[in-house]
Amino acid sequence: MATLRLGDTAPDFTAETTLGTINFHEWIGDSWAILFSHPADYTPVCTTELGAASKLKPEFEKRNVKMIAISVDPLPDHLSWINDINETQNTSVNFPLIADPEKKVSELYDMIHPNASATATVRSVFIIGPDKKVKLIITYPASTGRNFNELLRVIDSLQLTSNYSVATPANWNYGEDCIITPAVSNEDADKKFPKGYKVIKPYLRVTPQPNL
Repeated sequence: MATLRLGDTAPDFTAETTLGTINFHEWIGDSWAILFSHPADYTPVCTTELGAASKLKPEFEKRNVKMIAISVDPLPDHLSWINDINETQNTSVNFPLIADPEKKVSELYDMIHPNASATATVRSVFIIGPDKKVKLIITYPASTGRNFNELLRVIDSLQLTSNYSVATPANWNYGEDCIITPAVSNEDADKKFPKGYKVIKPYLRVTPQPNL
């Protein structure tokens, strides 16, 4: 299977999860989705990640984002491991974990990188829009836990830039100034950005976040 790229339609699939059988596209519905893979159940880094994700679920929900995790372990292992996560991370895992023992979904999403591990998935993250297109891909090695606050920041940027002719600068956070995309002329910018904008260079124009 060819590597998935930004803008591709996220492959659809039907799978068993800790919250029942799902059809992926149907499950996403009109929401955004974040699909993230774990090398294995009962592993320390994954345990902390699922705990962190679970605690941030209200923040993802505010942004109309559904979370779903996957590893190549079978369903009974997932269900048992969730008890450990809840106990050690002082949370209650409240989103589905896909069981993928036959590696069907992992292969669809190219989550197994043989030079890292022949059998386990790497820490892949896919953010998928309501149009079912892949908006972001990040791949971490098994040894590095993800920063879920960064994923929220990226979602804020993706949702903003999908609705307005702006991009977000380095280290941008919600509420900070944005950059007007170069395709917008100054004449159009005058109409589109009533709060005004500052021209630093002809190609670098800064405006307050337009949806606030």
